[in-house]
Amino acid sequence: MIRRRAAIIVAGILLVIFAGTAGYMMIEGWSVSEALYMTVITVSTVGFGEVKPLSDGGRVFTVMLILGGILLIATGANFLFSSIMEGTFRDIFRRQSMEKKISRMKEHFIICGLGAVGEDIIQEFARTREPFVLVEKARDVLERFVKENHEILYVIGDATHDEALRNAGIERAKGIIAALGNDADNLYICLSARALNPKLRIISRVIESDSIDKMKKAGADYVFSPEKIGGIHLASAALRPTVMSFLDTIIRGQHLNLVLDEVTVQATSEVAGKTLRKAAIAKNIGIVIPAIKSAGLNKLTFNPSPDSVIGAGDTLISFGTPEQLKQLRKMCT
Repeated sequence: MIRRRAAIIVAGILLVIFAGTAGYMMIEGWSVSEALYMTVITVSTVGFGEVKPLSDGGRVFTVMLILGGILLIATGANFLFSSIMEGTFRDIFRRQSMEKKISRMKEHFIICGLGAVGEDIIQEFARTREPFVLVEKARDVLERFVKENHEILYVIGDATHDEALRNAGIERAKGIIAALGNDADNLYICLSARALNPKLRIISRVIESDSIDKMKKAGADYVFSPEKIGGIHLASAALRPTVMSFLDTIIRGQHLNLVLDEVTVQATSEVAGKTLRKAAIAKNIGIVIPAIKSAGLNKLTFNPSPDSVIGAGDTLISFGTPEQLKQLRKMCT
């Protein structure tokens, strides 16, 4: 819309200049250069003297040309002002609307950093429809990304500053991912996040392997190294290609309508305190439970037996369709 208005104004200016030049040539018999010069100084209302004495017809034509120039200037100024105000108000309303949405969010994730790793994280969160808020300080990088991803909620700010994390709703968040390309910055995010929300799940990226222990001491629950994970993945793809193909299909949700996910059992759940056999999860829902993580214990029980007891707070590693997982979450609530 803005480009169209600008094109119309430019076309109007060129038309007036062309008409004025042609008019002076026809009425006064001037050369092209004389007529063009007279047209420009008349339309621009700079107040210079006439090229040559004007006839009565030339004076009438000049008056009309002046009025046309004033009209063009007024239209151009109005367009410029309205475009600036329109863009400003649009940005203000969009920012206010987004801040309002973020203020209502609970149990969401905060993703810090919009690099190559950050974009991959965002794509996965968007695919699984998990609520999140992006924090990025580079406005130009963020604006380019948001143009193609309009639904993303974001905060423009430095994730190492408490204010930016508070604006992203860290007190109500479920977890945070520090994915900046600098270990020192990610370490600072871990420290700040843990202080602002002690119950927060913190995941941090590391560049140097020496930083892994430091991240954990700073409060990170899980530390990942894209370079190290990438190397292990490549080796596994070479040694166990079918297994890796299967895992990639499940994790990325490609081709098959199956998802590997986790569901936490609440104390009020109908399955809490029951064995897998009595809970009849596989029978009633058709979902597979390949492992159970006991509440308070940092270990997994793989391939649990039918007599395994499901305790309140346990996490069920579940494998099934999105609809089956939805039913399991309802059963575990």
